[in-house]
Amino acid sequence: MTEYIKLFWKDAPEGEPPIILYEVDTENERLALRSIDIFADRHTKNIADLYDGVIEIMPIPTVEEFNTHIWGEEFYACIIEQAEFEAIWERRFYDGVLRERWNNNG
Repeated sequence: MTEYIKLFWKDAPEGEPPIILYEVDTENERLALRSIDIFADRHTKNIADLYDGVIEIMPIPTVEEFNTHIWGEEFYACIIEQAEFEAIWERRFYDGVLRERWNNNG
């Protein structure tokens, strides 16, 4: 089964993507099949193999784990539809919201 996650990174450092989309294989240790970095100017970087050249392969946390701040308070995640992921992958441009409301904390 596949799950699609939109991860918002509050106060992402300049040059880093404030949004990352993940296509997660929930039947293979939650490894990412593909990901998309979305930058502040809305251009994107498609990543067909997130693990290319990495030393250690880490599974993608669940939305619940991101939102309970196990990985840091600067992250908020939500589930998205496959169609949204595929449209951004194809267009290589993001025209959605760049910042989530952060549960009224900023």
